[in-house]
Amino acid sequence: MKNTTLCYIYKDKKCLLMHRTKKKNDPNEGKWVGVGGKFEENESPVDCLLREVKEETGLLLTKFEYRGIVTFVSDKWETEQMHLFTASDFLGDVVSECVEGALQWVDAQQMHTLPMWEGDSVFLSLLQTQTEFFSLKLCYRGECLTNAVLNGIPMKKGE
Repeated sequence: MKNTTLCYIYKDKKCLLMHRTKKKNDPNEGKWVGVGGKFEENESPVDCLLREVKEETGLLLTKFEYRGIVTFVSDKWETEQMHLFTASDFLGDVVSECVEGALQWVDAQQMHTLPMWEGDSVFLSLLQTQTEFFSLKLCYRGECLTNAVLNGIPMKKGE
């Protein structure tokens, strides 16, 4: 199982997102996502978070929260356990170029209108409503979300 991090960085009612447009054979191609990536050897979730955010954005996070774990199960890709974070303070300026996509500050209320994975909408809603750490399992057939389970309880579509 692959371990990754993903972080949504907020500033002035906007969120820093990456439009994945530059990487070859990218399963996220064309989608808008937070920033993060794969664990390196001997990294903790926080180690990976800080390194990936710095590499992709140029920012050094100074205030962040570990919000949940999202497990992706797919008939097409390796199972992934993603450690989900939000951040509200940082040092530095966003880099002008990123090798994986274009970085853009997006109005937080408009994020759901951008092309993204269906499951991303589920955990973005949870980030807005859940204050406690959560565990979310998202099951996909191809690019279609077939099942979502929050803290062991199946969710209904639209929850």
